[in-house]
Amino acid sequence: MTDNLGFALEGAWKVLFAGLVLGAGLPLLFALGIRSLAWGAGGEAEVHESGVTGPKSQPIGTVVGWVLFAIVLLGIVLGITFIVASGFGKALSFEHIYPTIVDKH
Repeated sequence: MTDNLGFALEGAWKVLFAGLVLGAGLPLLFALGIRSLAWGAGGEAEVHESGVTGPKSQPIGTVVGWVLFAIVLLGIVLGITFIVASGFGKALSFEHIYPTIVDKH
C-alpha cells in the first residue's frame, strides 16, 4: 500500500511541475516579453508623468522581448507536437538534445 502512495505522490509532483511551467511559466515569459518591448521602445511606451519626456529607447529590450517570444512559441510548438505525436501512436524524444518523433516502445 505504501508503494502505491509513493507512486501516486511521485506522479503528482510531475503533474504539479508541468502545470507550473506551462500554466504559469509561459504566460510569465510572454508578459516579460511585452514589458521588454515597451522598455525597448522607450518614449510613450513607458509609463511616466505627463508633460515629461519618456525615457530613451533601449535596443537590448527589443532583442530580449523577441527572444522571450521565441521561447514561448517554441514551448507552444513542442506542446502541439507532443499531442499530435501521441495521437498517431508516436512519442516525442529528447535523447539527442533536440526533439525527435519516435515510435512508442
